[in-house]
Amino acid sequence: MDWMKILSAIGLIAMMVLIWPSVKQATKNSPKGSTEDWMAFIKPMLLVVGFVILLILLVR
Repeated sequence: MDWMKILSAIGLIAMMVLIWPSVKQATKNSPKGSTEDWMAFIKPMLLVVGFVILLILLVR
């Protein structure tokens, strides 16, 4: 096995362990989204997905 892959995996695991407490604290203290907030996110996403599907259908 390549030593670079092993060192990369160890580094990735160490980074996740070090970041975990900050992520946990941030998710606990973050503001919760309302239904209006989620709809403001979903509508543009549906438009993007629809546009991509339209482009795929036009290429066929």
